[in-house]
Amino acid sequence: MQYPLGEHEKEKITSKTGKKLTDITLDEVMKNHVSADDIKISKEILKAQGQVALKADNGPMQKNFERAAELVDVPDDIILKMYDKLRPNRSTKLELVLMAQELLEKYNAKNCARLVMEAAEVYEKRGILL
Repeated sequence: MQYPLGEHEKEKITSKTGKKLTDITLDEVMKNHVSADDIKISKEILKAQGQVALKADNGPMQKNFERAAELVDVPDDIILKMYDKLRPNRSTKLELVLMAQELLEKYNAKNCARLVMEAAEVYEKRGILL
């Protein structure tokens, strides 16, 4: 895929629900033919962006896209809770471990779970856990 995807790969870009980017227009929104999930990116496109980053020798960005792809299936309220718990002095180590376990077991988000576990270890060393 050629970056930027929105310019060069417009026909291949789909939303979480499978709706094509080209089908998401103001007219379709006004007709109530576009839902909130229709404007959420698909995990396939996030992974494709990760591959573009990797080809550009940007491994860290590729890993970010991989984690983002995992979060597509995680409900928004869980993501917001995760964001809050990952702030310094907002969680105990056990809360972070349980959050990582939920990400892994319930949503199969292994890279995100690994990141939360790494954060728990670093926060413990820095003394920024509850």
